[in-house]
Amino acid sequence: MKQMNYISFTNNPDARSALVEWWGGLERARGDRAALRRCRSAQEIAFVPAFHRLRHDLSRIAPVDAEKLAVVAGILSHVRKNDYSLRFAQQMATSKDGGDRARVSGLRFRRLLKIEGRDDLYGAIVRIVRLLDGSVNIASLADGVYWWNERTKNNWAFDYYDRAPEES
Repeated sequence: MKQMNYISFTNNPDARSALVEWWGGLERARGDRAALRRCRSAQEIAFVPAFHRLRHDLSRIAPVDAEKLAVVAGILSHVRKNDYSLRFAQQMATSKDGGDRARVSGLRFRRLLKIEGRDDLYGAIVRIVRLLDGSVNIASLADGVYWWNERTKNNWAFDYYDRAPEES
């Protein structure tokens, strides 16, 4: 396993595998999942041993920012199913049961893109994961949350509005 200079869950199969394996382990270790789900901030997540297992596993692959990774870990504790069919922002734009409206409204999506702080991002993404019935692309979600910046927001906007132009 080659050490990378940065972490990418979509482009690095080792990082993606470690993340998905850790997430799958939460299904077996329900106490760990429950402890993470109770957390409301990256600071609280830092006190959960399951997070440190993920941090340790990923640090063998690439350098990781613990605070960014804590937000990812907390959000993933709310995910029920890993669905690689679409990128996360595209999943937000899909309709439920063949309807014509996006599962995440255009207004909610625009509010999401205005978020700057990680704690605010944490709460907003957890609510969106619930709107998606817990079925998301884990690697895409993790990359977007970990690298939350203007480039991520721009990419998400293109993905979302390409699938849900009526929400603009």
